[in-house]
Amino acid sequence: MTTNFYTSYISSLLLAALLGMTACVPTVSTSGTFVHQDDLEQIKQGQSTREDVVMILGSPVFTSTVDDKVWYYVGRQAEQVSFFMPTLVKQEAIEIVFDDAGVVADVRNIDAAARDVALVDKETPTHGHSKTVLTEILGVMAKPTPKIPNVR
Repeated sequence: MTTNFYTSYISSLLLAALLGMTACVPTVSTSGTFVHQDDLEQIKQGQSTREDVVMILGSPVFTSTVDDKVWYYVGRQAEQVSFFMPTLVKQEAIEIVFDDAGVVADVRNIDAAARDVALVDKETPTHGHSKTVLTEILGVMAKPTPKIPNVR
């Protein structure tokens, strides 16, 4: 009887430990398209067309909003452990520029870390004036309360 109790007790502990360990396994999420270097080398400037690029790399993740001659292949991979914030594992962006004839003019690997924008301590001027806390309080007190009609 005691052997059976200890066996079930140890089995329960092992099951709880296994379930606890699976909660610590990170969840990996991938979005976009990662371009393999071998595929990228197949695209030749001045020779490859849009159709060639689609056959080799697939459809672009997005195109430029200003000019449809620029295609972007962007990939991002992050992992998250339980409820913590996701951590960026890998990120890449490839920009392919076409000329007017639809032939590849340039292929660039965009370094996402080098594209960080420096913040400026300036304020955008606006029309009007800014209200202080005292002006807000006095403004609310100066407004008459609306009368609610009696409906019977």
